[in-house]
Amino acid sequence: MQDAVLNLCRVKLRDQQRLAHGPLKEYPQYPNGKFGVAVPRAGNASGGGHPGWIVKCKGWETDPDAYIYVIAQVQAFPALAKVSGHAHWLEDPEYNTPEARLPKLDKLFAEIEKWTLTMTKMEVMATLNPLNVPCGPVLSMRELAEEPSLRQTGTVVEVDHPERGKYLTVGNPIKLSDSPAEVARSPLLGEHTDEILRGVLGFSDSDIEAARKQGAV
Repeated sequence: MQDAVLNLCRVKLRDQQRLAHGPLKEYPQYPNGKFGVAVPRAGNASGGGHPGWIVKCKGWETDPDAYIYVIAQVQAFPALAKVSGHAHWLEDPEYNTPEARLPKLDKLFAEIEKWTLTMTKMEVMATLNPLNVPCGPVLSMRELAEEPSLRQTGTVVEVDHPERGKYLTVGNPIKLSDSPAEVARSPLLGEHTDEILRGVLGFSDSDIEAARKQGAV
């Protein structure tokens, strides 16, 4: 998650610098919208150098998470066009170059959405992954919590707490082979008082007992 946020910041900062040279053609505002002095919001599009869009999948009418993010990357566009039933785009000068597609990204992804609507988001991902078409399903918090791969990588970890019981939390995003990190629960109030008084401050057992009787700890 942290890496994703940092990458998004880098893209937006880069785009802000590019804006000095004119409208950003891969944003939905081009060519019909207006550009000011700041990078515009991209809505459900990527707004980056590789045009992407969030499209509906099967069951979207009742499932608020039935969406997937698909990127029409230059290298992957031929495979995306063919699998979505639009192989003719590859011969059509209105679609067969990145420059030609940019002014009509809304129309392009509307056609791709007609295809994704026939499958669940996981089925779409399973279809596009072998074709090296970048995509990512929109996952609910429940799906994130139950996703096995996130548990296996330590992205989501289960912590046992003596009072609240077991709960899920985010793991350490940084993985170092020689410095493994364990995500532990927070201490209870006063749980380590004696340990700190003895080990850090050098209190004896009698000192600690006296402090307790006085209400100092």
